[in-house]
Amino acid sequence: MEGTLWCLHGGVGMAEDWRGFSVPGWAVKRVDLWRFLDCCPMSLREFGRALNDEAAARSGRKVLMGYSMGGRLALHALMGGGSWDAAVVISAHPGLEDLTERATRRARDAEWAARALKSPWSEFLEAWNRQAVLDRGSSATELRWGDRSKLELRRASVARSFVDWSLGAQDPLWGSLLGIRVPLLWVAGEEDGKFRALAERAVACGGFDGWLAPGSGHRVPWESSQFPSRVGEFLERSVS
Repeated sequence: MEGTLWCLHGGVGMAEDWRGFSVPGWAVKRVDLWRFLDCCPMSLREFGRALNDEAAARSGRKVLMGYSMGGRLALHALMGGGSWDAAVVISAHPGLEDLTERATRRARDAEWAARALKSPWSEFLEAWNRQAVLDRGSSATELRWGDRSKLELRRASVARSFVDWSLGAQDPLWGSLLGIRVPLLWVAGEEDGKFRALAERAVACGGFDGWLAPGSGHRVPWESSQFPSRVGEFLERSVS
């Protein structure tokens, strides 16, 4: 066996989101991000160190894969060193550079935190999926995306993520992308305009491989049938 893909889900996501995802020759470790917040607050950088420590205790080749919020968390792990052999970052934001935008984002995410903690769970989920970046007007993606009702049991940790792991709480990483020393594939959906532009800039800044998934929006791993094979091709040429 080649090694293990450590897969990090997105905001309001679950480790189970990666069920069914596979790349020939690789095991898949579906990481439950909420367990890092179940106990107490944890910053983005603290998460990176914690994940790197966990990975260091495992033998074999290790590839870090993160989607959206999980992609931002993956970047913090990669910049903290770690024993990673390669990485795949999907639909992720390296950080807001304007202080006013960061403050605005923190305030907006504080509102999301309150809704995640106190609103009826179904209403919170409906509002979350109505966001322009996620709303593709297709039930097919939602069916693949999975049932979120069981996530209500973790609502305190979900709420905490909107504070501790807010994009507004994240220092911009643009100037640090060159410090990532492992092969990295940066993925975005061709029809996800904002994150497509971010991906193109990140690829140029970091000298990474890039792929724009045809016909896909933000949720590339669940919208693109080509995604597993593209990851496999990248790993075949990048991880010896």
